[in-house]
Order: sequence, then C-alpha cells, then structure tokens
Amino acid sequence: MKRPVTTTLCTLLVAVPLAAQGDQAPAGETSLLDEVVVTASRGRETLRTVSASITVIDAAEIRQSTSRTVADLLAEQGLGHIHRYPGNLAAVGVRGFRTDTHGNDLQGKVLVLLDGRRAATGNLAKIFTKNVERVEIIRGPGAVQYGSAGMGGVINVITRQGRENSLFMEAGGGSFGHGEGSLGGSARLDKVDFSAAVTHATRDSYDTGGGDLYANSGVEGETGFSANLGYTLAERHRLGLIVTGSEIRDAGSPDYSATPDTDDTTDKSNASLDLSYRGENGAGDQWLLRAFAGQDENTWFDPTISDPSGWDDGLPSANTTRQQGAQAQYTASWEHTTLTGGLDLLHYRVKNSWDPKKSTYNNPALFLLARTTFLEKLTLAGGLRQDWYRVEMEEPAGNSEDDRQLTPQVGLTLDLLPQLKFRLQYAQAFMMPSADQLGADYQSFAGRVRGNAQLQPESSATWEAGMDGEAGGLQGSLGFFATDYEDKIVSDYRADGSTSWKNLGEAAIEGIEAQISYNLGLPLGLSWEVRPSLGLTSLTTYEDKSSGEDLLYTSATELAAGLVVGDGADTFVRLNLRYTGSQKVEDWEAASYPAPLVELDPFTVADLAASWRFLERDSGKWILRLELRNLGDEDYAYVKGYPMPGRSLFVGLRWEF
Repeated sequence: MKRPVTTTLCTLLVAVPLAAQGDQAPAGETSLLDEVVVTASRGRETLRTVSASITVIDAAEIRQSTSRTVADLLAEQGLGHIHRYPGNLAAVGVRGFRTDTHGNDLQGKVLVLLDGRRAATGNLAKIFTKNVERVEIIRGPGAVQYGSAGMGGVINVITRQGRENSLFMEAGGGSFGHGEGSLGGSARLDKVDFSAAVTHATRDSYDTGGGDLYANSGVEGETGFSANLGYTLAERHRLGLIVTGSEIRDAGSPDYSATPDTDDTTDKSNASLDLSYRGENGAGDQWLLRAFAGQDENTWFDPTISDPSGWDDGLPSANTTRQQGAQAQYTASWEHTTLTGGLDLLHYRVKNSWDPKKSTYNNPALFLLARTTFLEKLTLAGGLRQDWYRVEMEEPAGNSEDDRQLTPQVGLTLDLLPQLKFRLQYAQAFMMPSADQLGADYQSFAGRVRGNAQLQPESSATWEAGMDGEAGGLQGSLGFFATDYEDKIVSDYRADGSTSWKNLGEAAIEGIEAQISYNLGLPLGLSWEVRPSLGLTSLTTYEDKSSGEDLLYTSATELAAGLVVGDGADTFVRLNLRYTGSQKVEDWEAASYPAPLVELDPFTVADLAASWRFLERDSGKWILRLELRNLGDEDYAYVKGYPMPGRSLFVGLRWEF
C-alpha cells in the first residue's frame, strides 16, 4: 500500500547542509567516508567505495547505550521492526524482513554474523555487548557475500581485540530486582593480544507501563561471555581464537498478558568457537583461513498443570542446532582494483523434540567479489556466488533433497565532491527451504506433516540508490530502495487433513532511509561534543501482492532520535527516543483460528543514560552510571499480548585500570 513521503525534504535535509559546510572534516572528527568496514566485501575497505547502505555502531555508542544485548542495541537504533518477547527472545527486522529466532539460521531473512561467520542463531538477545568493538549492519541483500538468509540485511557483531593493558569491574542494580555484575579486560604483551568480558544478571517480574504486574516475566539468571585471543606470527600475520557464549536459565515464559502463565519457563544457550589465520603482504594482498563450530539450544518447560486443555503432556520441548563450518578466501590487490575469491563450507545438524528425526544441511559455496576505481572518482563493484545445498532427513524417513542457487550483485559509487558520495546497487538474495519443508514425513498432534520436494527458495531482488556525506561536524545519509519478494513459503492445509508447504505469495517493499547528526560543539567552540541525531526508516510500500494488503508485523515508520553531551571519554549524558509506527498483526489472544487481524498501536520509548568519572588515581578510575529506561512509562508491546517493562532505574559503579 502506497503512503506519501516528503522525499524532497529528506534530500534537502542531507544534501543542503553538506554542501554549505565546506569540503573538509575538522581536526579531531571521525571521517565518515574514510571509516574502514569489513562486512560488505568480506575484507577491509572504506565506506567511500561501498555501494550498499551500511550503518556502523561503534564502541563509544555501545558504551553510552542502556543496552546489554545486541537485540536491545539495535532496537535503540530504530533500524527496523523488533519482534521481542519476555525471557530474552528477540528477532530484529531490517527493510520488512527479520531474523529467525529458533532453529537453523539458514531459514532467517536477516543474517546474524559473529566476526564475519554465521552465529547459528537469529535471537540477538543471546549476544551480549560487553566485549563488542562494533556492529556493522548491511541494510539490504548480503547473499552474494554470505548466502541464504541475507535478504533484508546482514548484522555483523565484531568482538574487541586486545590493544592495551586494562581491567574493569562493575556492578549495579535497579528496578524489578535487576542485579548485574561484569568483569573484563584486555592485554597486549609482545606477540600476544587478549580481550574478554563476562556478565551475569538476574531480574524479577516487571510492571508494565500501565502499572500492572506482568507475572513470570523475570529471569533467574543470564550470563554472557566473550574472549578474543590472538598471536602475531609476524608483521600482518595473526592467529586468532574467539570463544563466545551465553546461558539464560529459568526465564519466565508468561504467555499473553490477558491470561499470564505463572509456571512456564525457558532455558536458552548459545556457544561457539572460532579459529582463524589472517595474513597480508606488502602489496596489500590479504588472506583468511577459518574453522568454527557452535551450538544453539532452546528448551521450553510447560508443566501439565498450566494446560487444562490436556494437549500438554508436561514434558519439556527442545530445539538444538549444531553448526560446523570453514572459510577460505584470498584478496588480490592492484593499484585501482581488488579481487576476492573464496570457499565457504557449512554443516548444520538440527534436532527438534516434536520431530522424531534429525535433519542435516550441507552447504558448500564459491564466491567472487571484485572492485575497481576509475579516475579516483567512480568505483564499480560486483559479485557472484554459487551455493549448493543438500538436506537430509534421518531415519525413519531418510528423505534427502538437493538444490542450488546463483546470486549476483552489482553496484557503483561516485565521488562528485570530496565529502559527498553517491551510490547505486542491484542485488539478489534468497532463503532456502527448511528440511521439514522439503522432506518431512511424521505424525504431529495436529495430524500428518509432509514435506514438498518441489519447493523453490524464497527470493528477492533489490534496487537502491543513495548518498552519504560529511562536512564540518555534520554527517548524513539518504537512501531509497525497492524490493520485489517472490516465492514466499506458506503452510498448505491439504484436503486429506495433512499439512505441507507451498510457494505462494509475492510482496513489494519500498522505502526511504535517512540518518543525520551534527556536533554543535564545533560552531559553539566547545571542547565537549554536543551531538543531536536523527534516523528514519519509512516504508512507502509494503504490500502483499496476492491480497493487496499491508504485510503483517511491519511498521511504516521507524524513527530514532538522540542527543549526547559528553567529554569524549567517561562523562556524558545521552538521551535516546525511538518511535515505532502502527502495524497490522494477528490477535492470538482471541483464542480463535485463524487469528483475526488487528492494529497494534504506535509507541514512543525514551531512555536516558548518564555517566560521571568522579575519581582518578594511579590505582584506577571510578565511574558512576545512571540509567532511566522508558522515561515516559509508556505502555507498549512489540508483539500483541507481550507488554514490555514500564519505567525503571538502574545505578552502577565501574572501576577501570
């Protein structure tokens, strides 16, 4: 459905100030276009030559945020739709698509990476931020680099490397029985570098913005751990070992607020091990060899007493995904051209307690990415990736299916002004069917479930154009995109009473993205940063072509506004507001099937964080932190029936050496 948007105003918002401010960034300011990113081309390059829309959340923003997990961090940024429940469960959306929170992450539509390889989960509430250096988000397709699931975007969480000797301890507490402690640090000694952090927290059930206790919404314990160890073999040659994990125990699973369930709980965990060798020669050629393994688990405990219908036998249900993989790539560099080629190998093993069989996925892929620059102004980039899939359902069925997918991408950037870049890109993406969808054959409580070997991958094609620029403390970007989405996989309820799947449904998603920030401290001659910011995602079209209706669980407008005042170090005040527009959703609280469609109200949430370094000695420095979340006590929910916490306070004390 079309909605008007003042694109001319947005263009002026970004372009006119950039042109008026002059050509050069002031001394001490971070250069936006010369910032190095690694996600778009699987290697180091500056934003100046990237044709995709990329958002970077750096270490300073992460430290100033009230977020503890990547899910909360992205919600704060207003990147797109958040699908969040109590009990540390959150999917994150980009451009009308979102991550898959359970099972094989090949079936998500937004891909989550840890240091450039698959995280094996789409639940970003399992990834803690204490040892995160930065987060890079590709808005739009990333399939040519990373394969299945990169339709709406790619979220790459990059852990911190040890570059100096430091140590920190912090503890705090606040509303709703929130208690939290963290320990971490980094070290650099000769050829060895190390960085690590561990966080543990507990929370009781919370009150909603409406003043009602939402029973069984607390967490008995949640722990996140991350460590990055490196050994420098020689200059520009590094062996790396990264260990990441999280464990969430006895997280309340309260069901809908209209009928809260007071005894259901969930356990969740994610763990991974990553071993890599990176090298580079004097000519700028780079290479990477990597092997990794991980496991993602979810267990739901539903005592029989909480289910008077008798459907529940009281036994826990569980989902386990085991992942193994390898990457090998080489980048050859010439004066104006780089060429990156490589091999990805993935193996998944998925077990669901409701399915008597395990399923395995084997996915080898070859990719080639190229970039060349003409006259130091025009950069042309492109890529091609071939994925092969084999999906097997173990005994008793023993079904197996094969498929393949060829994915192209092409883009260009143009520097007409020293501090203003224009970009244009066309990219395709896809999502492979699951093992169940292709080859299932089992009896469930609702009847027979059978796969459909004729299913095609879901696919999309996206055109986008935009510009990014900076000048005189001002940074901004503006982009437009249009996506055609085809072959959506939906349930197929057959006449014989069995359930299967089929390709049915097309969608059109179009929109505008804009970001702008300005350091007012520069023209005011202040030594402190005073930076307001604004980020907007407006979907002008998000239509299901088969029905002509708006897509479900999709907001037309996501807005994030902020103001930070700080000394560039440990003393700052940061105010953040995020607005989520109304969306059409299914009302499962109505206890009818199919669920009726209703409109979820829009909401605005404001958070405030303040930090003050009040003591600094040779033995270390002390920092006091105050957080006020949901300042306006907004009564809101990302998913109907699952309200989020009301106003809360957190106070913490941090020691650093």
